[in-house]
Amino acid sequence: MARRRFFVDAVRDGGAELRGEEAHHLTRVLRAEAGQQYEISDGSRVFLAEIEEAGKSGLRFRVLEELEQSGDSPSLTLYMALIKFDRFEWVVEKATELGATAIVPVECARSEAGLMAASVKRSERWRKIARESSQQARRVKCPTIADAVRPASLKPEGLRCRMEEEPGAPQLAEVLRGHAVDSAVNLLIGPEGGWTQNERNLLDGAGWLRSSLGQLVLRAETAAIAALAIAGQRWAS
Repeated sequence: MARRRFFVDAVRDGGAELRGEEAHHLTRVLRAEAGQQYEISDGSRVFLAEIEEAGKSGLRFRVLEELEQSGDSPSLTLYMALIKFDRFEWVVEKATELGATAIVPVECARSEAGLMAASVKRSERWRKIARESSQQARRVKCPTIADAVRPASLKPEGLRCRMEEEPGAPQLAEVLRGHAVDSAVNLLIGPEGGWTQNERNLLDGAGWLRSSLGQLVLRAETAAIAALAIAGQRWAS
């Protein structure tokens, strides 16, 4: 069974500390105690570490060795239309498990009114979900969760793929095969109800390539997971 992994703020002088809710989970739920071994990550490196002290205020780890890690996958950013927050949280969790390096909420013309303003208060919760999911998935680094933006500002570096439900768009897998494997990939998922024609014109002009996930019309959160899984296969194969 793989060891549990936890994120720490920093590893200094051969040690690290863990406090707050995660420390409480380790000591109260997992019954962690001195001598037990876990993996810890500082966001760039992973270590095998042993608990030196476990108390009410937190834990102290002693680093035993640095662990080898697989090479980082190219940048994979999910630009996700703002949808109802319970479903958006699910997207954050699953996108993290599927290797997204960044998640950017997008207010679209057909996003529900008020979601962009409300997202400011939700962003910290989304970051917490991403952190917990990163630990569960044994990632080295958490994905970044950006502030919400509007389509007019979406001009990232790398390949830009916009999911399109109308007929005629090439399959996402085909679009990805036509570009270098090591290029950054940006996936844009629209809201329930789809894109407006003005948005289509704007995004086409900004270099977002129309891409299809098949003949069936998927819910926004399903489309996000399907697109990430397809994009992930280009590096796994």
